[in-house]
Amino acid sequence: MYYVYIIKSITNPNQIYVGYTENIKKRLSDHNSGSSDHASKYKPWKLVMCLMFIDQEKATEFEKYLKSHSGRAFRDKRLL
Repeated sequence: MYYVYIIKSITNPNQIYVGYTENIKKRLSDHNSGSSDHASKYKPWKLVMCLMFIDQEKATEFEKYLKSHSGRAFRDKRLL
């Protein structure tokens, strides 16, 4: 399975991160341990949303969309 996830900084709630992974528990742990350069500045993180995909290409396309201008608007209005 492939996952597109949204996490939010607990200490700085305006910081939101969208990502893609095959192992959501490990990825969230990585973000909170500081192994991700960008995410380490705003840790700890909490999982806000996680969508599971069977098709890897669909998952990466949706992640890319959520990072686009219109995708951010959709995310903020419909998902958060």
